[in-house]
Amino acid sequence: MKKLAHIREELRAHLPYTIFSSAFGLIMVGILSFVAFFFDEARFPEASAGLFHIFHPVHVLLSATATTAMFWRHEKKLLKAVLVGLFGSVVICGISDVFIPFISGRILGVAMDLHICLFEHPGIVLPFAAAGVFVGITAPAVIRETTAFSHAMHVFISSMASILYLVSYGLTNWMEHFGMVFFFNILAVLLPCCISDIVFPLLFCGTMDHEAHCPPGPGVSG
Repeated sequence: MKKLAHIREELRAHLPYTIFSSAFGLIMVGILSFVAFFFDEARFPEASAGLFHIFHPVHVLLSATATTAMFWRHEKKLLKAVLVGLFGSVVICGISDVFIPFISGRILGVAMDLHICLFEHPGIVLPFAAAGVFVGITAPAVIRETTAFSHAMHVFISSMASILYLVSYGLTNWMEHFGMVFFFNILAVLLPCCISDIVFPLLFCGTMDHEAHCPPGPGVSG
């Protein structure tokens, strides 16, 4: 019950960050679309795909850091922490940045392409995941001290990755579905990120150090 209460509080704290970061992410992609209109609009999906392959690995880095740090604060088992950090970031970030945008585009009637970076570009994704696990184990105190900034940055990066996947792999006319893109992006960020950074590591903890709980707010998660 204490784990569930802690998870519920973290989910509640995530929602405002997610909503505003999603809105800001849409503004940024809107600016990119506006600039592309004056130069070479036909290459906008290609350029967006290039940006996606920057934002997605960085999202994996931040997620691996937060997931590993959350687990490490409650249970100091190295191999278990590495496995939880890697799986909780690589797989669940793939759900956030790829699968939910892919399904969202299909719901909106678009023939989306399924591009799984872990399989197609493992050399891009895995080094960022490994670096995040290393930082989550070696510097959790630093992460906790910078929690507000790191959390906001994590949610923004996740929002950008999800939106960029949509416009890169099918939904080129995304402005016609602006409201639904906003809604789907909130889901793509909130649910997987919370599962990765909060639910997943806490479920695998044998015990919880109650003195190590996050203070009210976003904790180290993102």
